Amino acid sequence: MITGLHHVNILVPPSTLHLATLFYGTTLGLIPRPVPALQQGTLAWFDFSQESGQQLHVALGRPDIDFTPEARKADRHPCFRVENAEKLKELQERIWEHYKRGGEGAPMECDEPGTVGSGHQGVEYPKRFFARDYAGNRLEFSL
Repeated sequence: MITGLHHVNILVPPSTLHLATLFYGTTLGLIPRPVPALQQGTLAWFDFSQESGQQLHVALGRPDIDFTPEARKADRHPCFRVENAEKLKELQERIWEHYKRGGEGAPMECDEPGTVGSGHQGVEYPKRFFARDYAGNRLEFSL
């Protein structure tokens, strides 16, 4: 039976896989891993950690469908669990700095550290924040 998630797949525009390495590898700290030889240049894979067995797969989407203005406002998103409140704050600050600095692989949006986040508010929600990667994918980071 099901024992967990192996990977989550997100889409980015063609010709932007190198930006995935900048954002997901450098800014988020995920670990790049080799992709199958037949799919090189069409995918980027990242491990969440050395031990988890969980991965993020970044694949090329279709510009006319996956990256329309409406699609870039979608609420669907993966939620990444962060080990503790201190690490969550550090990650939010790192993503925010990349957002403010701009440049290659910079996120399109990020909840500003120290402000009320963009997600629903209430006692039933854990401490969390949201960002949108360079392709507009909504991402949640939570305890």
